[in-house]
Amino acid sequence: MVRIPTKDEILAWIADNPTLTAKRDIAKAFGIKGSDRIELKRLLKELEDGGQLEKRNRSYRDPDKLPPVTVLQIAGTTPDGDLLARPLEWQGEGAAPRVLYLPRAGDPALGEGDRILGRVTAVKADDHQYEGRLIRRIGTNPKKILGVFRKGAEGGRVVPIDKGAEREWMVATEATGGAKDGELVEAEQAGPAGRMGLPRARIIARLGDPSAPKAVSLIAIHQHGIPDDFPDAAIAEADAAKPAGLKGREDLRDIPLITIDPADARDHDDAVWAHADDDPRNEGGHVVWVAIADVAYYVRPGTALDREARKRGNSTYFPDRVVPMLPDRLSGDLCSLHEGVPRACIAVRMVLDSKGRKIAHRFLRGLMRSAATLSYAEVQAARDGQVSARIEPLMESVITPLYAAYEAARTARAMRQPLDLDLPERKIVLTDEGVVKSVDFAERFDAHKLIEEFMILANVAAAEELTKRKRPLLFRVHEEPPPEKLEALREVAQASGFTLAKGQVLRTEHLNRLLAQAEGTEFDQLMNISTLRSMTQAYYSPENFGHFGLALKNYAHFTSPIRRYSDLIVHRALITAHDWGKDGLSPDELAGLDETATHISETERRSMAAERDTTDRYLAAFLSERVGNEFTGRISGIARFGVFVKLDETGADGLIPIRSLGREFFHYDADSQTLMGSDTGLTIGLGQRAKVRLAEAVPVTGGLMLELLELDDAVVPRGPQGRSRSKTGPRKAGKARAKAAKTKRKVARKRR
Repeated sequence: MVRIPTKDEILAWIADNPTLTAKRDIAKAFGIKGSDRIELKRLLKELEDGGQLEKRNRSYRDPDKLPPVTVLQIAGTTPDGDLLARPLEWQGEGAAPRVLYLPRAGDPALGEGDRILGRVTAVKADDHQYEGRLIRRIGTNPKKILGVFRKGAEGGRVVPIDKGAEREWMVATEATGGAKDGELVEAEQAGPAGRMGLPRARIIARLGDPSAPKAVSLIAIHQHGIPDDFPDAAIAEADAAKPAGLKGREDLRDIPLITIDPADARDHDDAVWAHADDDPRNEGGHVVWVAIADVAYYVRPGTALDREARKRGNSTYFPDRVVPMLPDRLSGDLCSLHEGVPRACIAVRMVLDSKGRKIAHRFLRGLMRSAATLSYAEVQAARDGQVSARIEPLMESVITPLYAAYEAARTARAMRQPLDLDLPERKIVLTDEGVVKSVDFAERFDAHKLIEEFMILANVAAAEELTKRKRPLLFRVHEEPPPEKLEALREVAQASGFTLAKGQVLRTEHLNRLLAQAEGTEFDQLMNISTLRSMTQAYYSPENFGHFGLALKNYAHFTSPIRRYSDLIVHRALITAHDWGKDGLSPDELAGLDETATHISETERRSMAAERDTTDRYLAAFLSERVGNEFTGRISGIARFGVFVKLDETGADGLIPIRSLGREFFHYDADSQTLMGSDTGLTIGLGQRAKVRLAEAVPVTGGLMLELLELDDAVVPRGPQGRSRSKTGPRKAGKARAKAAKTKRKVARKRR
């Protein structure tokens, strides 16, 4: 086993390497791999919980000096507008020293109350004793919460809308901010716990009626701190932008590039065209063009637009609105490849052989004119023989060659064996008033797969081009599953009667083989969900660790600079590499690539969480009028506190609290992911069919509570009557564990 570093050693590493503070950086520095990362994660969690990155004992440092790396809180500004900070853990005599915060280009905008991990240097100045630089932002203080205000005799309370929150917050009369009963509010902590042990809060913003249909995404925006207003300076820069001309660009306006997007797409940042390769040395080959909006021309490093785009990291998509990374003047106009309008682009011409393998590529900066703005549905309809008058002129020259090239690329994909998960995507359809009209599962056409495959090819080409030219970039990294998650997947597979072999280097083809075993069986969805859960989360990094899920060694995001800052970085890297202009990567950006990678990985996760919470709330609102109805679904999660069921009709996840399962004690087995009743022997496991009754739907939190009626078409026993779980549990726990192990073995033998 690799020795895990001490907290002091972690501090020393961060002090010497202030830009390499992510968990993976620390793991790499100390040679920590595999399951040993669990212990490192525990250590870092302890440090984060304390708002610090090491355990600081007075005996190990001078109490009258700040350590080189410390947690700072922005305390205000100087008369000149500079930011001042104070250390949160000052142990010395007298007042805490003042720290002048010195931001670098690309650092996130900070305000009073923000907390950062900073590297400080002692200086001799009249109004401050240290200067500080940002290592990373670690949260804001005071803590903020979103909830519903409930008026009381002495002020009131804030009931959190987060379904994971357990406590309400007390609000004094003078701190209500005029909030009305039942109003959605944003509050911040105003002091330690008061009466009844509840934290005290003050209302800082009133957000209106939480039950209003269009408040759903607004709740997520505020709850997750997603910036949704552009600074005046950024808007002014966008409004002043002029369309790019032909100077310094190749003229691509005669090439019939087309955009293919969802019918309701708000922007169009990628265009494609393909034709048969006329090179006799590449018989049966194809040439594929992918052109991407040249956002880098309009968003220059260090500008207000650039700072705001980096701060947001990406666009965030909700059923009723988009919080864009760029103002609409760019995302919806100058950087959108509208039909028949000249638009600046960065394009790649890729040559595929007869089996779809990319054998050459060339990047260029050009000016294009889209031949058509099409939707996936109408392109697929044309391919299937229902050709509209609008598409008919494009069939022979554009649509048919695109599908021919895609068929070849699909052959190469099959040889590569990327992970082939089958997880239908939910689509929430709203009325004009913002009320949920229906919850559908989005259709997936070959037209979707065509665009997806060509975008992957372009992303690979960008990564290979910059790697070949030895230019810094941000890779899209997806590491292989950790051993502990892989073992959990193997347990689920074995309990379902399938095999995932041990003792070999894991490849996606092994997982695809497992999914193929389950296809068409009752465990199909279970294995897809379990395989997804075994995956690590993808992230951005200046270092290339490959993309496991796509089975690719080199991968970077190049195709969506309108909505992802990572792609804008890659575009700038290509501009610098090809000497196309002065709007490439700046020296400050190069120096801060690590920090940018960490930041935009976090903003991506923030958007995903906000989008997921919004979907949950819309689903709860949709189902709130059907409380008491019965639904079918599958067990999708097992926990000590209950069972999660994914409903067939909507894909919504609801919780069956363990207290509602019966009057007996239920033993939780983490290895087999089961709950077993101590008296009835009822065993609940992943993937089982379930019939449930909807007991509660709370739109404000997105929570669904269910009652279990049937399991695998059998009525659920409720255990002995008249006995409390608290008395049954301790006496039967050991027996339940033995019974669970026996049942697990029996089920495994039976399924084989």
